[in-house]
Amino acid sequence: MKQAHASIALFSFVGLALIPVSIAQTPNPQPRSSNEWQMSRITTQAPAPLKITYGDKSASWTPEQLTAMPQTTVTVYNEHTKANETYTGVPLMDLLAQLGVPATPHGKEMRLYLVAVGSDDYQAVYSVAEVNPSLHDATVIVADTENGKPLAADGPLKLIATREKRPARWVRNLVAIRVASAD
Repeated sequence: MKQAHASIALFSFVGLALIPVSIAQTPNPQPRSSNEWQMSRITTQAPAPLKITYGDKSASWTPEQLTAMPQTTVTVYNEHTKANETYTGVPLMDLLAQLGVPATPHGKEMRLYLVAVGSDDYQAVYSVAEVNPSLHDATVIVADTENGKPLAADGPLKLIATREKRPARWVRNLVAIRVASAD
């Protein structure tokens, strides 16, 4: 009698985070019926890297690579939790500059905007001027820790912006940022 092997993919919800889980199934060595299966292995896939695109340029950073970069810490009031929260991460402008996004935009460069995307396809829009410390006094970071601990359900990466009344444009489980021009 041939043994069949099947593989299925599931998603596990941890808080509000979507974590891909791969489950391999193998038949029970001594099945009582042909439909009896035994779970033999459960593995969690590594988080996807953050991908940023600007024109024809793109780059990806893993959470580990981002942790190794210069960090900024911000404390913000979260209207949802009614508490101050402290986040640490890489200033977004540092990542954008690596792709050629102007550090001091002017003229037509003021039309640049970005769309930040979470793994659940939640999207938020910022003008590049809003994330640029040479033009705006807010700080926007790609955070990997909250209150000194790795992000849990909101991670592994989260876009945080200071000086916002509500965290509506903070993007949990950040996976992509697309920079474009409003022509």
